[in-house]
Amino acid sequence: MNRFRKIIVKSVVPEKLKKLEEFSYNLWWSWKPKAQKLFSHLDKDLWYEVKHNPLRMLKEISQNKLNEKSNDAEYVKLFDEVMKEYKYYMSDKNVWFNRKYGKQDDFLVAYFCTEFGVHETVPVYSGGLGILAGDHIKTASDLGIPLIGVGLLYKQGYFIQRFNSDGQQESIYPSYDFNELPISLVKDEKNIPLKVSVNLYDRKAYAQIWKLKVGISSIYLLDSDVKENLPEDRILTSQLYGGDNEMRITQEYFLGIAGVRALRKMKISPTVWHMNEGHSAFLGLERIREMVDEGKSFEVAKEMVSSSSVFTTHTPVPAGHDAFNETLMKKYFNKFHSELGVNWEQFYELGRDPVDNKFSMTILAFNLSKAYNGVSKLHGEVSRKIWQDFWKDISVNEVPINHVTNGIHTETWIAKEFRDLYEEFLSKRWFENICDEKMWGKVAKIPSNKMWETHIHRKKRLVDIAKKNIEKRNKHNGIPEYITNKIKERLDPNALFIGFARRFATYKRATLILRDMERIKKILNNSDRPVVLFFAGKAHPADKPGKEFIKQIYHLSLQEEFLGKINILENYNITLARYLVSGVDVWLNNPRRPREASGTSGEKACINGVINFSILDGWWVEGYNQKNGWTIGEDKDYKNDEIQDSDDEASLYFTLENSIIPEYFERKNGNRFSLSWVERMKESIITNSPKFSTDRMLKDYVNNIYIPTFKYKNKMSENSAANSSKLVEWKDKIKNVWDDIWIREIDGVNKSTNELEINIKVEVNLNGLSPEDVKTEVFLVQDGYETDPISITELKLIKKKSTNHYFYSGKVEIPKGGIYKYAVCVRPYNKLLHHKFENRRIKWMELAEM
Repeated sequence: MNRFRKIIVKSVVPEKLKKLEEFSYNLWWSWKPKAQKLFSHLDKDLWYEVKHNPLRMLKEISQNKLNEKSNDAEYVKLFDEVMKEYKYYMSDKNVWFNRKYGKQDDFLVAYFCTEFGVHETVPVYSGGLGILAGDHIKTASDLGIPLIGVGLLYKQGYFIQRFNSDGQQESIYPSYDFNELPISLVKDEKNIPLKVSVNLYDRKAYAQIWKLKVGISSIYLLDSDVKENLPEDRILTSQLYGGDNEMRITQEYFLGIAGVRALRKMKISPTVWHMNEGHSAFLGLERIREMVDEGKSFEVAKEMVSSSSVFTTHTPVPAGHDAFNETLMKKYFNKFHSELGVNWEQFYELGRDPVDNKFSMTILAFNLSKAYNGVSKLHGEVSRKIWQDFWKDISVNEVPINHVTNGIHTETWIAKEFRDLYEEFLSKRWFENICDEKMWGKVAKIPSNKMWETHIHRKKRLVDIAKKNIEKRNKHNGIPEYITNKIKERLDPNALFIGFARRFATYKRATLILRDMERIKKILNNSDRPVVLFFAGKAHPADKPGKEFIKQIYHLSLQEEFLGKINILENYNITLARYLVSGVDVWLNNPRRPREASGTSGEKACINGVINFSILDGWWVEGYNQKNGWTIGEDKDYKNDEIQDSDDEASLYFTLENSIIPEYFERKNGNRFSLSWVERMKESIITNSPKFSTDRMLKDYVNNIYIPTFKYKNKMSENSAANSSKLVEWKDKIKNVWDDIWIREIDGVNKSTNELEINIKVEVNLNGLSPEDVKTEVFLVQDGYETDPISITELKLIKKKSTNHYFYSGKVEIPKGGIYKYAVCVRPYNKLLHHKFENRRIKWMELAEM
């Protein structure tokens, strides 16, 4: 018999503080320390207990405390100041985008991504991709860039990590109450939640839309957990990167197709569509379907869609790109393809990978966009090599994949103590000029003792967090208390702290520093120069080798000689990351080069005075200057992983023993810290902070990709898409005749010459094309460097020989004596092309057999 009746007690926010309720729904407060004080000052202990969730805070706080604060003059003053700053931020028109571009009618970027790591209160992220996406959205808000995000809202998020007593990673999936998250349902004018539907195989599936406010930007998240759905469809958005390949294709179907329909339902009309990784590439198919439904041909619709689409690839390993077999694709697209006006073969060709005949989401994204980029300079080079076959005979350096190097949202990732330091010595509003190298130069003038005191404070904060993390873990694993106490006693902030925190994928080599156990034992147990290692990171639940790395480190951390010397912390997330990137001395990064697309954790470390010790991969290739950190290994590629691991291991230990440890423990003229170490800290801050911010990154995207795409899209869609139709006709003409075009050299160049100039003359059979349809060019390369041309010289038309036959000639300058090679090619040319190789055709002059 039930004797208890449920009652719900709700605190009422006093009228004077009423704006707190609405304010808590905009994550602007998450990167403004003063705004965070509004919540932490209500009840510091509760703020920690609710894990910085303002909605839970206002729900659980006592009425007495709310009333007390509404009558606290100091708190009310803080409240008024924050509300004034917030109002100014939300209404400010003098933002970078407006100053640079003025009024841009209809300009709006839709940024699709499978995860967004904005703040720990909205756990729809797993790692680097999501964190980058969150920083992208925040910076768009700061700079006033018209941009929205589109993603999925995962009921169970990504898993919470726990280690059992054997060191095995356990994956815990909580079920989040969306009413306790700072998100709101999108509703119509009748206050009914908006829903969109898609056809999944043999049924309809529905999704509702949640809105997450991030400053002036918004992210729209789709949620399939609605009553209209079958049980198997309600769980489609339950877990990030969970389930099998079928779960993955349905999630990506929702993200791309339902994502477009959600924007249409809300009457939001983007003009630039950004696919952040291939997961969202189905959005291009939906947009083509819309245009075909309006009466456009498939070819014209495809041209219009690709002219307004941007694709960013983040994966430097071919196997890391999503792909589905034809059976699975037929299951979900067997009817959809007919709505595009094409047969199955034509449809499947949009994503077909010739290597394994699977439907590649990356190839689909390439086919349905015209602007592509990697996420660092090196990653751009690697991507051009990986995808060279997609552009057939085009030279690798001419493959049109550019790069925009990733950055970080500085205000999010800077520790409060360093923020205060910069306010004192740089400028009160330093964060408004993050790209200003001259401003960052002032860091050199910060007194070294002041810099060191700030750093030591952050190390102590990390020690506090690490102790709590380890104590909690050991308690639930039944580890004896005396072992926990030993670990805690040995966490000395005066020791050299080295941090390794990232996804536990095997190529990231978490255990590289532990390969020589006798050597690392000696390093860690030197009482005169103590060193402490901190590890953190999640392995994907299906990644058994990655989980074995975790288990290995866990077991080592409990051996007597390594207690408090090797530490592995549970449940790496945004909160823990903030302490690690600001609380260690050295940030260790040792992936197998060149498999790190960019990496941003080291960038976060830089702004907090932490020094990088890294493989020359990703962003560090551009950041390292020999004075601002250290490198591991050589700037070269390996064909054998074991040889690479051995070489990098030797380099790591040598630098650690002979450079890093001696410099850290150097004491001169009675100083209690190393002056040379602090100078390196300053150099790292000065050189990396302005370059590797999302301020610079977003400006690069806008200046080099978004605005050019927007202008090109307008050109291709004006006058009922007349230019798109023209380009489709022209491409069809090129396709029909291209195979029979040929080039023949006339009066070949002497093999040996004293001249620094050669004359090239060729005859070209254009097979019915006009000379205006092509460019004829000479590639000059140094012998042995065929993929890296010294120059590309256009040959001029000198006369028409006969129908279809034309003579071209030109002079090619040679820089100096040496052995060179040259090659002549013809490529299609049309002023309507967005880039010169968008139709992926080129014809090379074939040399006669010798």
